[in-house]
Amino acid sequence: MGNIQWEYFFNFRLAIESFPYVIQGIGYTLLISLVSMFFGLLLGFFLALGRMSKNLLLQIPARGYISFMRGVPVLVLLFILYFGFPMLGINFTAVTAALLGFSLNSAAYMAEINRSAISSIDKGQWEAAASLGLSYWQTMRRIILPQAIKIAMPPLSNVLLDLIKGTSLAAMITVPELFQKAKIVGGREFDYMTMYILVALIYWGICSIISVLQNYLEKRYEVNE
Repeated sequence: MGNIQWEYFFNFRLAIESFPYVIQGIGYTLLISLVSMFFGLLLGFFLALGRMSKNLLLQIPARGYISFMRGVPVLVLLFILYFGFPMLGINFTAVTAALLGFSLNSAAYMAEINRSAISSIDKGQWEAAASLGLSYWQTMRRIILPQAIKIAMPPLSNVLLDLIKGTSLAAMITVPELFQKAKIVGGREFDYMTMYILVALIYWGICSIISVLQNYLEKRYEVNE
């Protein structure tokens, strides 16, 4: 430990001077994570319904998709979209590839969360809704989903946190998000340690804000019960 040069561990001056440049990448970080969350949640909902369906033509493809996306690293998926698809004549910008990759991947995890939340609702409520003449979609929208949302909220919030942190992988396909900006400064100043610690603190701050919002929404749902 005595040989460690602690003055090179974190350069406070460099961190302060570089912060305005690094923080410019927060726009792409939030864009990719929030848009991917929206489309992943939308696709995940229909995947969950397919996964729960008794129709094998819906159930088997849904199961296959969920299994594949949960078993493939996001980075591999990003490379396929950004570097592989051009060989087929299909070109995506780095941002588009990131949006597609994170949306498609996160949908698989959200599908399982949605399926679990919907399945946890007592079947008697479906039967009661049917006796009132409500259709499947009316029952889903008015009775099942409002209850399932509360159950699914904590794990879905965790998916959002993972998306925010996972956007750092988009730097590997040249998206100018937070981590990419930090790498540029680190290479220029020959001080990667300071920049990596700085970007870690920024990610921590963003995730802390999301966690506060999650707690607020959970308490609000409890009050409205």
